[in-house]
Amino acid sequence: MATTFTLISSVTVGSGGAANIEFTSIPATYTDLVVVASVRTDRALSNDEASVRINGSTSSIYTYRSIDGTGSGTQNNTETNTTRFRNLNVIPGANATASTFGNLEMYLPNYTGSNNKSISFNYTMENEATLSYIGMAAGLWGSNSAITSIELFPRIGPNFVQYSTAYLYGISNA
Repeated sequence: MATTFTLISSVTVGSGGAANIEFTSIPATYTDLVVVASVRTDRALSNDEASVRINGSTSSIYTYRSIDGTGSGTQNNTETNTTRFRNLNVIPGANATASTFGNLEMYLPNYTGSNNKSISFNYTMENEATLSYIGMAAGLWGSNSAITSIELFPRIGPNFVQYSTAYLYGISNA
């Protein structure tokens, strides 16, 4: 059985930045979804995190467990939140090496199913001067609703900078 990725939507942040990147009206015609993003924020430090909200929900439970490494050690985190997935990845801020972007990939299987939604994340961030991260996380969105929108936004930011990009793919088994 072949698996087919179909680009549903893409966003490239223009000059002036953007407070979020949002995919709305996601069709229910695929088996799984993948979001691939390359982002950077204007936070006045070397790093920030990208947060994720599903269906605009600020009342469902978002939980995750992550592990990441910095080249000099590892750390793991567990969090439960009612407004979004947060602190689960690291991306460059304004003081990071110029023109570097952090990468994030989210895999959302069975996004139209009637059970809570499991999500996997992997990410990397490089600040050539002082810092790098690589990590992964497993998350659960505590809702049995079909996923119809996904929003990415900086944890602190306040904005993603110009040339940040995100792509939403639908996966079909055909």
